[in-house]
Amino acid sequence: MSRINLDTSKLPEASRPTLAQIDKAFGAAPNMFKVVANSPAALRSMWGSFGALGGGTLGAKLGELIAVAVANRNGCAYCLAAHAALGHNAGATAQDLELAQRAQANDARTASALQFAVKLVDARGNVTEADLVAVRAAGFDDGQVVEIIAHAALNIFTNYTNNALHTPIDFPHRALAA
Repeated sequence: MSRINLDTSKLPEASRPTLAQIDKAFGAAPNMFKVVANSPAALRSMWGSFGALGGGTLGAKLGELIAVAVANRNGCAYCLAAHAALGHNAGATAQDLELAQRAQANDARTASALQFAVKLVDARGNVTEADLVAVRAAGFDDGQVVEIIAHAALNIFTNYTNNALHTPIDFPHRALAA
């Protein structure tokens, strides 16, 4: 059971324009957005960040795989379910998603990005020079390294929100990997 209001009729009026955009994009506002809509500023920030990163150079599939890896690492069942569904829509296979939960992939470039993202989580951003060298050696330029960090940071925000407030999962459930 959610620890915060999910009733859209009781959300701040200032959240309604952003929720209308989200409704249009998804067909209905997922529960996570309803939770965050309790703060119009947080909702605008989150939705804007998803949009901006969606236009980045990493691509939708890799962005979703990063989200899956970070969600699994943070134990966020909501985000894992949501990003597994979105990842499937972006072209990720069931095997891609299963591997991403453990920060692994069938190709070295993707695996490097996922491992870097998980190291960011584990080290609270304090990665080593060797970590940066490894992700660059896998073919990521400086802008893409920053995008990986941005994806990880955005997903930490959503993971913490959903974990703290017990957002009801409204996507197909996916078990967290050990």
